[in-house]
Amino acid sequence: ALAAGQTLRGVLGMVEDFRRKDETTPIVLMGYYNPIYIFGVDKFIQAAKHAGVDGLIIVDLPPEEDEELCIPALKAGLNFIRLTTPTTDDKRLPAVLKNTSGFVYYVSMTGITGAVIKSRGAVGDAVERIKSHTDLPVAVGFGIKTAEDAAEIGKHADGIVVGTVLVDAVGKSLVDGKATDRTVSAVRDLVAELASGVRRARG
Repeated sequence: ALAAGQTLRGVLGMVEDFRRKDETTPIVLMGYYNPIYIFGVDKFIQAAKHAGVDGLIIVDLPPEEDEELCIPALKAGLNFIRLTTPTTDDKRLPAVLKNTSGFVYYVSMTGITGAVIKSRGAVGDAVERIKSHTDLPVAVGFGIKTAEDAAEIGKHADGIVVGTVLVDAVGKSLVDGKATDRTVSAVRDLVAELASGVRRARG
């Protein structure tokens, strides 16, 4: 992305372009704090609101640093979405959830994104445990690759988060690093397949 010239300002520009066609679909930006810090927190929040961003997932800012970005973002009307993991125990969970808004993102496994979920039953138990601490929806990510995965996880979660498998679909459609006439359909077909799994889970 950097080699292709992408910047944080460029991302916000993409949000603005999308908002000209769609005013209702929520947009959540996910990333790390450093680009926002360099951009300037107040300036970024103002620019994000102007562009049409609805929420943020900043994976390297723990609750102990809420004054850094979380609280100013919430005051400006941006949702601040937290990640919980299999190692987030009941003692830690209230601190993680304290200033969380929008939804809770449960990372279904320890390890790297794109791996395989080892126990779907354990994911369901974790979602129920999180829901006992909050009324927010719980979305589950990591390891969801197929409609079957989406159906199984969708029995317990309020939403699923998919990243790596979409990146793979895009990657396979490129020619010399550029999008082709197959790129959009590759993503659309995969999303439709995953969505069919979620609908199947909901009966």
